[in-house]
Amino acid sequence: MAKAKATEPTFEQSLLRLEKVLEDLEHGNLPLEEALKAFEEGVRLVKACQQKLDEVEQKVEMLLKDEAGRWVTRPFLDENNGPQG
Repeated sequence: MAKAKATEPTFEQSLLRLEKVLEDLEHGNLPLEEALKAFEEGVRLVKACQQKLDEVEQKVEMLLKDEAGRWVTRPFLDENNGPQG
């Protein structure tokens, strides 16, 4: 997994910021311009989090038992596209 840039927030930081943005929007106390900026930031954060999750998902291997009961590794399966990676 590539190291994050120094200025790029971690997944956890992005998620915490997204929660704060959503909380601010839910309270409805923001002026229209600020609400629009918060919404735009929220959309960017959702996309960034989804991209990070997709990157991790592509590297995940699930531990499964084969027909004989032995533990084996298999690529993580995407229900739409089959094996990832």
